[in-house]
Amino acid sequence: MNAHTFDTTGIEHCPFMPVFGAPALNIERGRGTEVWDTDGKRYLDFLSGIAVTSLGHANPVVADAICRQASTLLHVSNFFTNPQATAAAIKVNELLQQATGHAGQLFFTNSGAESNECALKLARKWGGRGRHTVVSAFGSFHGRTLATLAATGQPAKHEPFAPMPEGFKHVAWGDLDALRASVDGSVAAVIIEAIQGEGGVNPAPDGYLQGIRDLCDEVGALMIIDEIQTGFARTGEWFGFEIDGVSPDVVTLAKAMGNGMPIGACWARKDVAAVFQPGDHGSTYSGTALATAAVSAVVDEMRRIDAPRLATQQGERLAGLLAELPQVESVRGAGLILGAQLVEGISAPDVYRSLLDAGLICNAVNATTLRFLPPITVTDDELTEATSMIAHALNGVSS
Repeated sequence: MNAHTFDTTGIEHCPFMPVFGAPALNIERGRGTEVWDTDGKRYLDFLSGIAVTSLGHANPVVADAICRQASTLLHVSNFFTNPQATAAAIKVNELLQQATGHAGQLFFTNSGAESNECALKLARKWGGRGRHTVVSAFGSFHGRTLATLAATGQPAKHEPFAPMPEGFKHVAWGDLDALRASVDGSVAAVIIEAIQGEGGVNPAPDGYLQGIRDLCDEVGALMIIDEIQTGFARTGEWFGFEIDGVSPDVVTLAKAMGNGMPIGACWARKDVAAVFQPGDHGSTYSGTALATAAVSAVVDEMRRIDAPRLATQQGERLAGLLAELPQVESVRGAGLILGAQLVEGISAPDVYRSLLDAGLICNAVNATTLRFLPPITVTDDELTEATSMIAHALNGVSS
């Protein structure tokens, strides 16, 4: 047994609640695109913790920032601030101000669901009593808290927890007419993803986000963009909404923001953020010095390597390699958030399991689509190696 592995001998039952099912792997360490399990087997990680480790595992710049901060200051009450939180907020706001054309303010959270929870509360405060409804799309995913689950357009996920909180509507993804028909005087906001990640890697149709922007302007509702999976250069732009050139009122963030350090944020235009008053929202761990040290390191390193350019370059390469495989019907997405649609008769879950055995981590986002989210720092050799494994797995499953 590895000296760093906890000895589970004599443990009578699994200590984890069964919400994730039985773990497929026990991963011990990582470096860049590679991870190793407790048996020493190497894997290429083309999931990145679901779009989290975009700068690769154990990125030395981020690791150094966390280590230095851990021996300096971890946490103070939110009666105060700290230099790391201030610096990180300024850096993230600079990115969003450049992308939206508006100065804004942030609330730091600990996860994507918390970022969306903050956005939903902000929308209700903005709309006022009687104007609290939020519209989202079927196939969307916005989180696992009761409110963000209610916003999630997947009714099967609602059923075990009914009754759901009121004030949420869902409409067909990509259908502006359906959205327009659902927006009335009770609607405070529309929350939408630039690319539906959990829904199957579904990019917004051309003009869809601009149509939502125009509709929100007409009725005075907020446009909330959920960038939790697509933010921080994953799509080849700093934020997915930049592909369509729209300017949202509220943007929610997490995942790649800390490269594995749990942190997220809700950003809003200053005039929108101003509706929150002291006591309206909070979190014990909002903007800890430790987590925000990671954020600053991520932003600085992504700027240094020009992460949007890299995501575009490597995404085009991976998409081209996947499209050459005869069992791949099409490839959709942007940058390094890609879905490979398999030809009829091939089960994506079966291919996923075969790939895991071979040493490649991805996931079957639905019955016919494999999702690939490698680090932005993935090398050409790693893309070639992964494609070879994918081709072998597809041949095995199809035969």
